[in-house]
Amino acid sequence: MYVLRRVYEVKPGMARRYATIAMKQCEEYEKAGQRSPARIYYNGGTVPGDKNRVYMEWTADVIDSPSREGNVIPQSVRDAGAAGRDMVIESWIEFYELMTPGKADNG
Repeated sequence: MYVLRRVYEVKPGMARRYATIAMKQCEEYEKAGQRSPARIYYNGGTVPGDKNRVYMEWTADVIDSPSREGNVIPQSVRDAGAAGRDMVIESWIEFYELMTPGKADNG
């Protein structure tokens, strides 16, 4: 199992607004059965850490390319994200292997 985290660097003052958009996108992915429930978190400057960041995090059994044959990104996801395109400065995705008891190194 994997943890996927999409990170968005947004324009100053836009973190909470973009987090709302990201939350709507994730809800649409879930409705379409394409993603597990996601967590959205952000820092608009009120807590320590990198400011003007929005994080979208979910789990998946496999890491699939969004460009894979037959994959269709729901129009509702595209529509939900359209309002935030001008808010994003940069984005990237991070992948992590989720630790489970079955993967424990007992050596």
